[in-house]
Amino acid sequence: MSIARQCELLGLSRASFYYSPIGESPQNLLYMRLLDEQYTKRPSYGVPKLTKWLRCQGYAVNPKRVARLMRKMGLVAIYPKPKTSRMGKPSKVYPYLLKGLSIARPNHVWATDITYIRLNNGFVYLIAIMDWFSRYVLSWELSNSLDVFFCLSALERALGKASPLIFNNDQGSQFTSEAFTARLESSDIAISWNGRGRYFDNIFVERLWRSVKYEEVYLNDYDSMNTARSRLRDYFNFYNRERFHQSLDYRTPYEVYFQ
Repeated sequence: MSIARQCELLGLSRASFYYSPIGESPQNLLYMRLLDEQYTKRPSYGVPKLTKWLRCQGYAVNPKRVARLMRKMGLVAIYPKPKTSRMGKPSKVYPYLLKGLSIARPNHVWATDITYIRLNNGFVYLIAIMDWFSRYVLSWELSNSLDVFFCLSALERALGKASPLIFNNDQGSQFTSEAFTARLESSDIAISWNGRGRYFDNIFVERLWRSVKYEEVYLNDYDSMNTARSRLRDYFNFYNRERFHQSLDYRTPYEVYFQ
């Protein structure tokens, strides 16, 4: 079948078919690496403070560029603020169900989030789904775009192992999409959404990201997505089965989850 016919059937223009997106410049990739490290240290920093911090490091950047790069990385300053984060536009809003909730067993609550992972010449996004009680990472996935499909892939793999009573996530467009919420509802899972920009609503996944970055990502250079996937596979195996957690009485997430 000719390319013209394929485009016609898919409703695409020929120009869209041949379009090749332009990656970020080496300078912007450097800024993104620096922003990622500083944001991991200071998650309450927004555009003004991160712009100032970069300038103090000797980089002539303006707030507009920092804001664009933060959007691309999926970074939002995590402190309570009204109507400043417009990440998803869901037709239905779900409440935060974890306030005051006593979580005393595995598969009571699962949580998820997405973070930016740097490569030598680019970047990818990482999603993980964690059991809140045991900190056990049930599944994870990488993608070079912030679409819902790699989130659904991680969700399907996690649901292949068990099913929680409550699933908690932020209000990013991937998690507020009809495809994602419908999949949870089809399994009779109660959906819980964090307040916009609230760090402590999903603190255990935020702590997971700090561990992943300080113990693995920042210590290694990933030359490709395949390298990142291989290294992260080893790390999550270590995190689940070998890494002792003080909050778990120095047991591993694997021990607690399968107790």
